[in-house]
Amino acid sequence: MRKQRMRYWSRDRPKTRDTKRRHPKHPNPNTKSKFKLMEVPVMKHLKRIFALCLVLALSLMIIPAAFAATVPEATIDPSRTGSLSVFKYDITKAEADGVWDSSYVSTGIYDESGVNAVLGNPAKENTLGNGDVSYGYAVKGVEFTYLRIADISTFSQTVVEDGQTVNRVSLLYGFPVNNTSSKFFEALGINTQQRVIDADNTVDGVQYYYFTSDVLIAALESSMEHNAADTRTALENYVLSNGGTTMPETDSFGHTYVEGLELGLYLVVETKVPEMITCTTTPFLASVPMTTVNGGNADNGGEEWNYDITIYPKNTSGNPDLEKTVRESKPDTGKNNGSTDDIHDGFEHTATGSAGDVMDYQILSTLPTITSKATYLSTYTFQDVLSKGITYNRSDVVLEFYRDADCTDKVTTWRQTDSVEMFHVSYADGENSSESMTISMTEAGLKEINTSKLVYPADTMINSGFSGCTLRITYAATVNSDADLVLGDEGNPNEVTLTWKRSNSSYYDTLRDDCHVYSYGIDLLKQFSDGAGKLENVEFVVKNSTDNYFVQAQYDETAKVYYATGHAEAEADATHFIPGADGHIFVRGLEDDTYTLTEVKTDNGYSLLKNDIEIVISTEDGEICEICGEALKVASATVNGKPVTMNSDGESVHAVVPLSVTNMKGFDLPKTGDRGTWMYGVLGAALVSASGLALFFALRKRKTEQ
Repeated sequence: MRKQRMRYWSRDRPKTRDTKRRHPKHPNPNTKSKFKLMEVPVMKHLKRIFALCLVLALSLMIIPAAFAATVPEATIDPSRTGSLSVFKYDITKAEADGVWDSSYVSTGIYDESGVNAVLGNPAKENTLGNGDVSYGYAVKGVEFTYLRIADISTFSQTVVEDGQTVNRVSLLYGFPVNNTSSKFFEALGINTQQRVIDADNTVDGVQYYYFTSDVLIAALESSMEHNAADTRTALENYVLSNGGTTMPETDSFGHTYVEGLELGLYLVVETKVPEMITCTTTPFLASVPMTTVNGGNADNGGEEWNYDITIYPKNTSGNPDLEKTVRESKPDTGKNNGSTDDIHDGFEHTATGSAGDVMDYQILSTLPTITSKATYLSTYTFQDVLSKGITYNRSDVVLEFYRDADCTDKVTTWRQTDSVEMFHVSYADGENSSESMTISMTEAGLKEINTSKLVYPADTMINSGFSGCTLRITYAATVNSDADLVLGDEGNPNEVTLTWKRSNSSYYDTLRDDCHVYSYGIDLLKQFSDGAGKLENVEFVVKNSTDNYFVQAQYDETAKVYYATGHAEAEADATHFIPGADGHIFVRGLEDDTYTLTEVKTDNGYSLLKNDIEIVISTEDGEICEICGEALKVASATVNGKPVTMNSDGESVHAVVPLSVTNMKGFDLPKTGDRGTWMYGVLGAALVSASGLALFFALRKRKTEQ
């Protein structure tokens, strides 16, 4: 058998018959669609496209053309160039909204009515996280990179089939034998023995290996099936490191375009994506030109060559999630068991705490899907802000990664004290004297999140790194014992904002959540029935009967307020609350519980209270928070079982329990002194006289008897 030199088909051909099918550089986004949109598969039709090419070539070489196309239209015009137009849409969201399904067949021809008018509808305007605008389901900020990897050639050879000598003609793709091609073969697991060995040829001093489309398609499909994540990354790196050309980023209509392409076989990959893309388009091979195929907007399949190719690749999209919750740290309150590894142990969007209490905070975030280098996270940062009534304990931040949403299957733990800094924590003063904390992943941390094999060790796994894992962040903060702590229904909100970016760092998005810490107060007015008692001689102790501790507090001379500071188990360590000059005992920073007030001392001459005073502060669900979507709290109170109207703390209602205690005068016992002592003298003298008379008569009687 004799080798023939590979060449392009070179017959002259006029312009494509239906020039309207050629994609316009600037499609009209205002055209309305009359069709329901469906999923646009691309890669699964390549095999069909190449098969049609082979059938067409064989037909033209062996028998007269049986298709409707003329001979010039059925052969490639080597003097022409091609173009590649890509429209990027959020198919995941479009499917969820019910405007897309999987029955659409992509033809490589621009489809205004079937795709663009709906998916790129300008009436649907979206504001992106960075302030840009996109329309419809368009994905802005995607970067594609292409690399011409092979020539399109025909190979003719004489073979004997069934005892007859025939001429076999094949459409092949010629790769120069060099290091660049070797890397491509390696990425797809192609053995050069799979080439058409008889077609080996040298052109202008360069040796070429030739492959059928079947071999190339099968290799790509197999690699994606058995080693998807590594294959994506390998092909992305291959294109970028071997002179690939980047297309302009997709615009607000999801569109990017390149023209003047030399005819040949191209490898196209996504090399940058915005934050919502969880899985890049499968790397695909594009033959420029390609044989027409039947589909949603074409019925001339197999009849001619299309030089201006429009592609509607599919991405999957999705976002991480975010939740911030809080609980009181001490388990003695009965609201939690003190577990450090149970995300459900008392953690809620709302909690109450006393001044001086330590609060445990928990942030949960499910990481977005990571599938290849283009989807690697370049930023994953938490901006946490506390109300000014709460202060970070600092240096206690812990990050834990779990395989499951309930955080029972741990992958790894990162701490601030680790020798390799996986995350960085910084603190700053926020607005209105509040504190803020920023937790940002370091380069080492991002590398682990993106590429670790701890979760997806097998080559066959699509995902990479900590894709889809749950990140748990914990830290502690203390409720302030000062006026910054807001009492009542306004509460003390604590927000967190997550900012994340992918490979295209110009595009980002944010999530926000919050939790709320509530605290309350008691305002006791001490009075005397006659207004004459000395207030400084009065003392009360306050016991939290729910949690069985005595309240400790610090008195602020300037504000004339007691700020709760802690708990005491023994009464001897309890704070004795003394009224101010105005008679008030104002205690700030108490949680919603039952309290017992005991008057342990009053002024001389006044009666102590017979019984303790019972104060119950309780909460119930109120309106829904606009940020966290959970019910906020509304407080109420009773004193000795009777409802009272709680006072406000500034603009925060239902904040302070008011009550008054009046001491009555005690009953007087007889008194000593110059007034009233005469009776005791007279009585004493009478007793002495009586005693003397009794003795006199007794002695006289005895003498008479003698």
